[in-house]
Amino acid sequence: MYGGDEVSAIVIDLGSHTCKAGYAGEDAPKAVFPSVVGSIDHVEANNDVKSEKESESASDSKNGVKPLDSDKPKAKRKLYVGSQALGYRRDHMEVISPIKDGVVVDWDIVDNIWDHAFRERLLIDPKEHPMLLAEPSCNTPQQRERAAELMFENYKVPALFLAKNAVLTSFASGRATSLVVDSGGGSTTVTAVHDGYVLQKAAAKSPIGGEFLTECMMKSLESKGVVLKPRYSFKRKEIRSGEFQTVDLDFPNTTESYKLYSQRVIASDIKECVCRVPDTSFDGISQFHMTLIIVNMNAKFLDTSGDGLQKRICRYIFSNLFAHWNLVKFDSVVIISHAEYSSMFERKQTNLEKPFVAETAYANVPMTSYELPDGQTIEIGADRFKIPDVLFNPSLAQMIPGMESFADSTTPVRGLPQMVIESINKCDVDIRRELFSSILLAGGTASMQQLKERLEKELMEEAPQAARVKVLASGNAIERRFSVWIGGSILASLGSFQQMWFSKAE
Repeated sequence: MYGGDEVSAIVIDLGSHTCKAGYAGEDAPKAVFPSVVGSIDHVEANNDVKSEKESESASDSKNGVKPLDSDKPKAKRKLYVGSQALGYRRDHMEVISPIKDGVVVDWDIVDNIWDHAFRERLLIDPKEHPMLLAEPSCNTPQQRERAAELMFENYKVPALFLAKNAVLTSFASGRATSLVVDSGGGSTTVTAVHDGYVLQKAAAKSPIGGEFLTECMMKSLESKGVVLKPRYSFKRKEIRSGEFQTVDLDFPNTTESYKLYSQRVIASDIKECVCRVPDTSFDGISQFHMTLIIVNMNAKFLDTSGDGLQKRICRYIFSNLFAHWNLVKFDSVVIISHAEYSSMFERKQTNLEKPFVAETAYANVPMTSYELPDGQTIEIGADRFKIPDVLFNPSLAQMIPGMESFADSTTPVRGLPQMVIESINKCDVDIRRELFSSILLAGGTASMQQLKERLEKELMEEAPQAARVKVLASGNAIERRFSVWIGGSILASLGSFQQMWFSKAE
């Protein structure tokens, strides 16, 4: 047991996109920085014995003997942590993440990230502060042991507590029982929390998170010929007052991973600035003038008894017609001739796996402009709505050029409403009603406009009639983004919690 009243505790939430750290009791984390790091491998060679080893290896190679691995110069990597360090381009610097699919795969990087948070951002000595670590709800015992070992052995912390993400989000909104929908950078998880405990059997996970949507935005812009120039690759020169010229700079030793990281930063900003969740699904809704192929109000020619592409196209169109028939207003249906349909069909024939959707469907979506760092202005139309809609309808991702491989994944990816219904149905009947009425939205991606309203609307259509659906999300985007950290901040500052810390001896 540890009395944490004397010195304030530190709360750390290491996510797949950002690391949040700060003092318990405060309303926002002091340090927020990327959880990816820059890495440069430096080759170490002992200069005193270098020439001797070279002559030895030369004679060995003559005799057909390969030099031992221990004789080879060893590579030692230097890591660059934090937004500032990553913002500065360096030759041969790779950008790597310590987390893959929500699991830590490189503890050395995590150690460096924590060290940066303590010594450079919070300016504290970790020996003097108890630590509360937020962990994924489905974390393994091995991962927990490794985190505790690192904290006690490396940082000599006096006390530690590991808390589940979903539980902390629930506490942040003052609830002990809730269904937490956490849409972060790397994934979206739906977790049921009952009386402060995670119900593991009811957890659902999807690989679609903020980073996936950013990737969709990048691929879509690429297909339209938009080049996202990283900030390091040009400089703007003023030629006359208020008029600038962009001069390209060449850095041949820049790694592909650093270039991609720099482009993703821009694409992520575009996504956050212009995207919003559409009020209704993109498939067949009059609001977006989706083109439904109907010939003289008669769809007989769409014969589903055929084979191959024709059959898939017909099924796709029929499923959209039937699924949204009650939502489609008569005047929005675009009637085209059989000949026009046939020509569209032929144009699509080369791409056998792609579901058939007429590109003209999105032509009426209003455009919005965005100025890129290099000064060029781009217009973004349907992507503003289509990309966020992937959260609800994952199959839409296949319609983005370059994302077709997403359809090849072995496990089918479910949309948000399906994940919520599935998760609640795995819980005991007694608590289902309470879970339906306290669905909490959290995570950076959850800050997207209209996400709460759309999720609530779709759940009302799919939930049992007796259920009272209520989706709760903080009106403050900062609180939504940092809800896990805020929950930890509240928990670690409670007087009744101080007996929960465990020390190294325990």
